[in-house]
Amino acid sequence: MQLSDLPPGQRDDWTIDQQWDQYTPQQHAVWKTLFERQSKLLEGRACDEFLAGMRALPIAPDQIPDFRQLSEVLMQHTGWQVVAVPGLVPDEVFFEHLANRRFPAGQFIRNADQLDYLQEPDVFHDVFGHVPLLMNPIIADYIQAYGVGGLRAKEKGVLDLLARVYWYTVEFGLVQQKDGLRLYGAGIVSSYTESIFALDDASPNRVQFDLARVMQTDYRIDDFQETYFVIRDLDELLQLAHTDFDPLYAQVQQRPVLQPGTILPEDVLTTRGTGSYHNVKKEK
Repeated sequence: MQLSDLPPGQRDDWTIDQQWDQYTPQQHAVWKTLFERQSKLLEGRACDEFLAGMRALPIAPDQIPDFRQLSEVLMQHTGWQVVAVPGLVPDEVFFEHLANRRFPAGQFIRNADQLDYLQEPDVFHDVFGHVPLLMNPIIADYIQAYGVGGLRAKEKGVLDLLARVYWYTVEFGLVQQKDGLRLYGAGIVSSYTESIFALDDASPNRVQFDLARVMQTDYRIDDFQETYFVIRDLDELLQLAHTDFDPLYAQVQQRPVLQPGTILPEDVLTTRGTGSYHNVKKEK
């Protein structure tokens, strides 16, 4: 796509101005509702690093955050910045931003009647869910490494394998902490219902993270996850950032794709799920 073909205000890297001053009182009110509801829920559920990042950033309930203010604090701590985009962007654009420590965030916010589900990530998912952990040096390095790896995976034609790693870590990961299982995936911490389901419900499997196993496992984009993968600590993600994925790509490509709820004999389980939630839906 040429720059002249882009919609007005959109640059060739798909970034736009956030236009913070154009948010309406109603949009700030939606942010406030989401923020207050989720913040109360996440105490004792989100990992320590997420909560620390939230406290350190200029994120408050009364208004949608200004990306410039977020970027100023992030740059001082981990060298990241938040850039506004109109919605989902092409893979190569997304990876290029991550590889250069720029996090592309949707600048729109859902409507008041969409509090619990939105197909396309908005400013609440992207900023509330993702940005606090970018204050953590381990996550900051891991997501940059994912961006670099994503560009290579696209060239090699194995992007689907790497996408599963992102899904089951950055979006829907669980971490074992000294006081129990905690949430760190942005798709969970920004969702009221999945924040409860992922930790409390008997239905999903909770399986110890194994990189090749995760690459082999398909995922749900339309509902709660059937399986969550559990890392020992955030340092485990830093190890992934220094892993040579090429031999794993070759191995996994020879294996069948696993359905989201599959349990293998060699899996190390935190919880073997009952599958009840998804079984009921399949019977309808």
